[in-house]
Formats: sequence, structure tokens, C-alpha cells
Amino acid sequence: MPSGYKFVIADDHPLFRGALKQALSGVSNVATILEAGDFDSAKAIVAGNDDIDLVLLDLAMPGAAGLSGLISLRGINATVPLVVVSAHDDPETIRRSLELGASGFISKSASMEEIRTAVETVLGGGVTAPAGIDLGVERDPEISDLIKRLQSLTPQQTRVLGMLAEGLLNKQIAYELGVSEATIKAHVSAVLHKLAVDSRTQAVILLSRIGADPLQTTAG
Repeated sequence: MPSGYKFVIADDHPLFRGALKQALSGVSNVATILEAGDFDSAKAIVAGNDDIDLVLLDLAMPGAAGLSGLISLRGINATVPLVVVSAHDDPETIRRSLELGASGFISKSASMEEIRTAVETVLGGGVTAPAGIDLGVERDPEISDLIKRLQSLTPQQTRVLGMLAEGLLNKQIAYELGVSEATIKAHVSAVLHKLAVDSRTQAVILLSRIGADPLQTTAG
């Protein structure tokens, strides 16, 4: 790869973006590091650059809505490796991130060296998670079922679901994706069927369950 790696850092804290940038600049053969301070910018960057090698995504940035933000980005580009960077480094959040398609998870308390090692692992085709944490298994049967259903969606269906969660109408989604409204209707029907719900509203509520801050859900 003569041109070098192209990374995206999506985090709303300039200081932390700076720290991640510093860590990434220590990875060999880095050419470009793009930055996004909110989720809309992150989506625009991922949609507009098909040569990205890695995205570092903060789950708690404005507009990301937790894990549903990960699902939305996976829908925009199903092949780019996404690494979740979060202060919520409990086993549940880490495991769910990986099950929903993240290539790795980096805790915000990780050292520069740990961040670099994690990034190099993912660039090499591996999956990375914080050392010494037992990820366990999903204890909530409903979430377990939901994750399986979300895993069954195609990239395009995943993208449509992400747009439904943003409150877009069929015609707006059709315009964004450059397809007919009839195509979107078919996608929406398929999504509702796979998620076993009757309406767009129910689908969005279901998605918000996985997107919710795990700290709030366990406390609630």
C-alpha cells in the first residue's frame, strides 16, 4: 500500500482526538488522519471516502446514540474496520460492540502504546479488546435475540434502519441512497420482518434498546 493508511477519528472531545492522533501517528505508514467532532461529520466522512482503512468511533459523541451509531456506520460502509473507543469499558458494552460488527474496542483509559497495538492488530486483520476482561455472555435474552436479528440484516438494510432511527421518511432515504421509494419500502418491510416488529416506530424503539447507555439500562 504505497499511499499509506487513512484513518478517521470520530470523537467530540478535541483533547482526546489530539491524543488519539498522537497515538496513531506512531503507527507505521500513516498518510492521512481525518477528524470528526460529531456523528453527522463522521457519517459524511465514511460515506465520502471509500479508501478508509480504519475508523475510531466514540460511542458517546453527539448524534451517535450509543451502539446504534456503530450500526449506522456499518451500514454506510460494511467493509471498513470500526474500532469503538469508549469510557464505558464494561464487559457488556465491549461484547455487544464486537457482536455488532466492531473490529475492536479501546478503553479511553488505554495508554498510547495500547492504542497503537490495538490499531495494528485490527490493521492486520485481527480483532482487539482490552486485555484481562472476561467478556462473558449476554444475560439479557431480549438483547441476545435482538443482536442476532441485527446480524441478519444486509448492509443496505442496516443503513436503512440507521436512517429510520434518525427519523427520515422513505422518500428522504430514497433520495440519500439514490434509489426509488419502492426499493426503500421493500427494504423497510424486510427490516421489520427480520426484527419481528410491525412498525417503523417499534423498530426504532428496539434499536434504541441496544443503543442505550448500558450504565443507564443497568441502573434503571
